[in-house]
Amino acid sequence: MTAALSSPKHTSLGTAAGLIVACTIGNFVCATPMVNSVFGVFLLPLAKAFRWPRAEVSGVLVVVAVVGVLAYPLVGRFADRHGARMTLLIGNLLFAAAVAALSLADGQPLQVYGLFALVGVAAAMSGTVLYSKMVAGWFTHSRGLMLGVTAGGGNGAGATIMPGVAAVMLAHYGWRGAYLGLGLIILALGFPVLLAGLRNPPVQSQATRVLAQSGVSAGEARRTFTFRIIAVAVALGAGSLTALFSHVVAMLMDRHIGAGVATTALMAFAFSGTGWQLIVGHLFDRASTPRIAAPFFLVAIAGIALLSLAQSPAWLIVGGLLAGLGLGTEYGLLPYALPRYFGLKSYGETYGVIYGMIVLTMGFSPVLMDAVFDRTGNYNLPLIVIAVCMALSAGLIAVLPTYRYTVQGEWIAAAT
Repeated sequence: MTAALSSPKHTSLGTAAGLIVACTIGNFVCATPMVNSVFGVFLLPLAKAFRWPRAEVSGVLVVVAVVGVLAYPLVGRFADRHGARMTLLIGNLLFAAAVAALSLADGQPLQVYGLFALVGVAAAMSGTVLYSKMVAGWFTHSRGLMLGVTAGGGNGAGATIMPGVAAVMLAHYGWRGAYLGLGLIILALGFPVLLAGLRNPPVQSQATRVLAQSGVSAGEARRTFTFRIIAVAVALGAGSLTALFSHVVAMLMDRHIGAGVATTALMAFAFSGTGWQLIVGHLFDRASTPRIAAPFFLVAIAGIALLSLAQSPAWLIVGGLLAGLGLGTEYGLLPYALPRYFGLKSYGETYGVIYGMIVLTMGFSPVLMDAVFDRTGNYNLPLIVIAVCMALSAGLIAVLPTYRYTVQGEWIAAAT
């Protein structure tokens, strides 16, 4: 593992292993598993407790998304200048407190949305963007694989395990106790490991510093055609599949499929996304372009069709597995492709801008899904739209150019 580090003379296997464990655990307890992935478990209980329609309950994700659009680029810029470690440690503490505070929600819209706004701010300070920035700064030759291990493994394992954990806590302690329990897990599991294992990337020499700061500014990146293609493609695909993920249980139970089967299909979705992100990260390490991702977005469409139409538990599980391939590819693509196109200079801010767009689609798409449900009594139209978005995402990825920077940060050619 040390051979893959950007500055091997100043590191050890223990340092590398500690960093990977810390970033993986950090992703396990970040917003994707602890807020978005468990949301489907809380949707119906909150709607019943507050006497709200489903779309109004899903509106809390819009609040988290809008806050994230503003917060992620600012947090990323701060980390680019001052390092990510302290931001992540403080963010973990604030995120644990914010999630636990959701147990105090009283059903008044202003209070409920205010609590979720706090979650959105804390999530930006303790999220995948900063963990990926740290991993990208430490690793070169195996960057895609290490991003897959930390982001894919952490988020995927969390998204697989935490809905079940939340469901158990909800059954025994109600939704208030479940949110309090999630906050305690974030703190108890996350903070000690982060404190022990997180280290800002080392600086070995003037040459290393030049490579670490090579690339364009976030503003320059945003003005390129490549940036816009990546932003739209990933926001469409990841936002759509995440919305599907958050509604799998409710969607299947509405079709009179048992809670056990519905939860198993959800876990297959999460498990596939996790495992595939490790594999696709390895593939990205060996490719000169991200176009290899496009076919897997199309495979996800078959998974969407099975989740929409199948009745057999086996086919529903297959549907979850296929949809997970698309989700794993989406999340594996973004952190790897950005430094290969724009360098490491403004990685945190550049990633934060696109991730904010992803969070925005993740916030609005569930609300739109539930608004259609409240009007029609089913999710048929949203599922068709999600499939179309995946096809568009695949088409956009297929036209991306070859990379402009090596994994070490060396310039290859002028960006297009």
